[in-house]
Amino acid sequence: MAKLKRAYFCSSCGYETPKWLGKCPACGEWNTITEHVVAKESSSVSSRLSSVPHVEPRKVQDIEEHTTVRVDVGIKEVNRVLGGGMVPGSLILLGGEPGIGKSTLSLQLALTDNGLRTLYVSGEESAEQIKMRATRLGIRNQECTVFTETLLENIVAQIEELRPNVVIIDSIQTISTDLVESSAGSVTQIRECAATLLKVAKSLGIAVFIIGHITKEGSIAGPKILEHIVDVVLQFEGDGNHTYRILRGIKNRFGATYEIGVFEMLEKGLRSVENPSEVLLSHYDEPLSGIAVAATVDGIRPYLLEVQALVSQAAYGTPQRNATGYDSRRMNMLLAILEKRVGLKMFQKDVFLNFAGGFKVSDPGLDLAVVAAVLSSYFDRPINEGLALAGEIGLSGEVRPAPRTEQRVAEAARLGFKRIVISGYAPKMEKKVAGIEVVRIYSVSELAANIFDRQTDIGD
Repeated sequence: MAKLKRAYFCSSCGYETPKWLGKCPACGEWNTITEHVVAKESSSVSSRLSSVPHVEPRKVQDIEEHTTVRVDVGIKEVNRVLGGGMVPGSLILLGGEPGIGKSTLSLQLALTDNGLRTLYVSGEESAEQIKMRATRLGIRNQECTVFTETLLENIVAQIEELRPNVVIIDSIQTISTDLVESSAGSVTQIRECAATLLKVAKSLGIAVFIIGHITKEGSIAGPKILEHIVDVVLQFEGDGNHTYRILRGIKNRFGATYEIGVFEMLEKGLRSVENPSEVLLSHYDEPLSGIAVAATVDGIRPYLLEVQALVSQAAYGTPQRNATGYDSRRMNMLLAILEKRVGLKMFQKDVFLNFAGGFKVSDPGLDLAVVAAVLSSYFDRPINEGLALAGEIGLSGEVRPAPRTEQRVAEAARLGFKRIVISGYAPKMEKKVAGIEVVRIYSVSELAANIFDRQTDIGD
């Protein structure tokens, strides 16, 4: 019989300690150390080492290169985030908030007509519930098998018997193994199950998707080592009050990171949005104040985004500052720059900021568009039609170049915009983009003169 040992793990970051501590030394959180009973393998170290295959060390120039074979999963936006397709033998972690659409996306992957044998393992729903959702989404893959199980040993046995091309585990927090004497979802259970699934994926050459929940802080629930074990980490983001969702690549050993895919949540499931710029830009019968168009880049993907601002007289002693989908601290910094470097009386104003579609954006190149929307609402004057903006603003009021400026300019020109305001310090573009005028400014004080029809005294 295997001997049991007790270990202590941090429920926040997965830090292991031989004794209980009030404060985690790794993440600094209090009262997160919990006790777990861990099964100790009865085999000796020497017996374990004898089973390890012998591998000779080789010089790097002597190692043969093999072209990574990618498999089309049948959903264009997922292929984009994965770097062109799924790599056989990879372990992929998909995280997201409850109700955001993780299970819908994973079931669509299983049901898509991609010619792949798929095993969909659910520990949260019954087979009847999955069939109801599958009927609504549309069953196009006749090689999709559903297995409702939470014991890891039974799941591995079914994988070895069926030999599917893709395995989807929904979710890792519900799976447990008899090797660990703790409840499902604990640190030790998640770590052991993920490590076993990784071995299965590598040994059989199949792709394994595991679904994981996230904490209130926005990080993947469970030990931090889970993100280190897997090959790819995908995060599904969005606002439950809006229809658009973003699939973001956080880690990818086979491709570029921070690539994004955009989806629209419809009655019959998620629809890929191949051109986000067109759906995120609103069309109005007449120009409105407080609206600016930003040429932004998320990862390596450029698109245009509508920025909305409302500036009004403060009704109470302390002005209200609220930003939806944007860092409120960055917004306060930009308002302070406007007050100090431009002379606007922002201390008397309530300011509200919003992005169309419920997007959450952290691109510093949005600064110029945010300030332009605030100026437009402050003076109650609409920005010139067909104008986009891209630039970062420093504390001295200088306009700095936004990353990937050329891509932003090209995206604005593609959508028919006639002018774009960028930083004057941006390097000269290698080739001129046809159909769009590039306006360069060096200071935020020059902005008003380039976004309105006539000269505006921004010191009023």
